[in-house]
Amino acid sequence: MTRDTSHRLALVGDIGGTNARLALVQPGSHTLQHIQTLACAEHAGLEEAIQAYYRMLGLSEAEQPVEACLAFACPVHDERVSMTNNHWTFLKREVRESLRLERFKCLNDFTAMALGVPHIEASERLAIGEELTEGSGDAASPRLVIGPGTGLGVAGLVRGTHNWIPLATEGGHASFAPTDEIEDGLLGIFRRRHGRVSVERLLCGQGMLEIYQALGELRQQESPLASAADVSQAAHEHLHHDEPQNALAFDAVMRFMKILGAVAGDAALTLGARGGVYLCGGVLPRNLDLLMRSDFRHAFTDKNRLSRYNAAIPTWVVTAPWTGLLGAAEALHNEEVA
Repeated sequence: MTRDTSHRLALVGDIGGTNARLALVQPGSHTLQHIQTLACAEHAGLEEAIQAYYRMLGLSEAEQPVEACLAFACPVHDERVSMTNNHWTFLKREVRESLRLERFKCLNDFTAMALGVPHIEASERLAIGEELTEGSGDAASPRLVIGPGTGLGVAGLVRGTHNWIPLATEGGHASFAPTDEIEDGLLGIFRRRHGRVSVERLLCGQGMLEIYQALGELRQQESPLASAADVSQAAHEHLHHDEPQNALAFDAVMRFMKILGAVAGDAALTLGARGGVYLCGGVLPRNLDLLMRSDFRHAFTDKNRLSRYNAAIPTWVVTAPWTGLLGAAEALHNEEVA
C-alpha cells in the first residue's frame, strides 16, 4: 500500500562545524517553518540531531518528513560524508534508510548559500560602495557568491530555463596576487610560512590574524593579539575611539577587506558576474562598519582596462540569517542539483 505523503513537510538543514540549523518547508515553497539551531557537540551524529529536532517538534513517525535536503560545510561528493570541523560522519544510504527518506539530497554549504541568494529580500542585503557603482546588475547574467569564514567560499549562480543552476567551485584555492608593495611583503611572509599561498590563506578568520602578525613583522612592531576575534575587536575600538595601540589591528582588517575586494573583482571577471556579487560567510556581518570604511569597492573595480566593466557590477553583503536554509529548500526539487 502506497503511503500518502502529500501532506508532509520536508526537512532542510544548513550544518556547519559548530551548529546545525534545521527547518521544515512545504515542498516547492521557500517559507521556512520551525527553525531551530542545535549544537553539533551535543549530539552523537547527524541522525541523532535530526531525531532530537523531531522530538522538539513533537512529530510522530507518521508525521516525519520523507524528503530532506541538507547542506554541509565539507565535501559531499562521496558516499561517506565526514565533517571538517566536528566529529560527525555518516553514509548517505544509512541516513536515508534510518530516517525513512524517499528523497535525500546532500550539497555543499556554499552551494546552498548561492541557491539561497535569489530568495532573500532586498532589505536583507546591504550595498557596498553604492556611490561608486555604475549599474544595478543584469538579472539574466551570472551571480557570484563569495565570503570568508573558516575558509573562503566561492560559488556561482546561473539562471536556467526552469531552475537556478549552481556552480560549485574551489575558487578560494586560487593563487594570491599582490597589488602593491605591502602585499608583496605579505606574500613573502605567507610563502615562508605556508609554501604556495592561496587567497584563502589570507581571506578567512585565521588569515585575518596572520595578516595582523605579518604587518607587525613588516613594520617591526609587536603583534600581541592571539585570535582573529581579538584583532577584529581591537580594530573596532580603534575605529570608534582612535586608540593608538589598536592601529595595527585596524590596518590589518582594512588590508583584509582590500584584498577581499581585489579577489572578488578577479572572480567577477572570471565568471562574468554582471548579475552582482553577494558577500556571505561568517566574518563580514560582524565587521560591517569596518568593511564600509575600507577600500573594498576601490579594489574591486581597480582592474585597469576592465575597471568600467567591474564598476557596473553591484556588490552586496547578505545580512539574511537563513540563506543556506533557503538554498536547501531551493535545491530540494531543483533538477539541476543532483
